[in-house]
Amino acid sequence: MEHLTTLKTLHILATALLLLGALGLAGWTWHARRKGDAEAYGKLLRRPLVFVWLLMGLCLLSMPFTGWWLVHLVGWPLGQTWVLASSVIYTLGAFAVWWLVARLNRLRKAEVVGLKFTLALAVFSGVCFLSIAGLMGAKPV
Repeated sequence: MEHLTTLKTLHILATALLLLGALGLAGWTWHARRKGDAEAYGKLLRRPLVFVWLLMGLCLLSMPFTGWWLVHLVGWPLGQTWVLASSVIYTLGAFAVWWLVARLNRLRKAEVVGLKFTLALAVFSGVCFLSIAGLMGAKPV
């Protein structure tokens, strides 16, 4: 039972760090744009913010493994609708995050001009991970 508590804590911590990191980056960007920094989007992948991105990436990579292990330890079947839905939503959200990072890197190098699609990717990935957190909290069986 101790493994279950530790694993649950790690999984919740990874989820919280991912969401807080995204919220912090969004807040930093909003604050920088409000102050008139036109290069705010290009600075999102520079030091020390790259540490936040690396931490978020580590959390993003650990979540499927800890989630599967939790489902396995608790004994829930993987065919439950909420588990399958969260897996599909996670895949879409993770793809959007990686696409967002690649787009921000191109923005940093001044290869991308349009910001609406970049914002749409950020909002989409945020909604995906918030909905997964909601599914994890509700656990509709």
